[in-house]
Amino acid sequence: MAKKIAVIRTGGKQYKVSEGEVVKIEKLGKEKGAKVLFDTLLTALEDGGSVEIGMPSLGEKVSGEVIEEGKSKKILVVKYKNKTRYLRTKGHRQNFSKVKISKIG
Repeated sequence: MAKKIAVIRTGGKQYKVSEGEVVKIEKLGKEKGAKVLFDTLLTALEDGGSVEIGMPSLGEKVSGEVIEEGKSKKILVVKYKNKTRYLRTKGHRQNFSKVKISKIG
C-alpha cells in the first residue's frame, strides 16, 4: 500500500510530511505529549494515485504529538564596515518544536 503524504502550513512555512515522520518546526508553545492539529494544504498518496488540493486549505486533516521543545544551536551574525572601526557581533538561538506526525486524515 502506498504511503500517505501531506503538505502542512505552520509558523509561516510549509512542510511536506508523512505518517510516523518527526519534523522540527517553529515553536508551538505546547507541552510535551500535547496533541496538535495542522492546517493542511494538500494530501496525496506517495505514488501519485489520489490527490486532494485545498483552495486555499483542506482544514485540519493532519494530527501530531509534540515530542520536544528546545532551542537550536547558536548562530553568530557579524556586521562589519571596512576602514571605519565598525564591528558588531550578535548571537541568536531559534526556538523549535519536534513533532511526530501521527495521522493524515
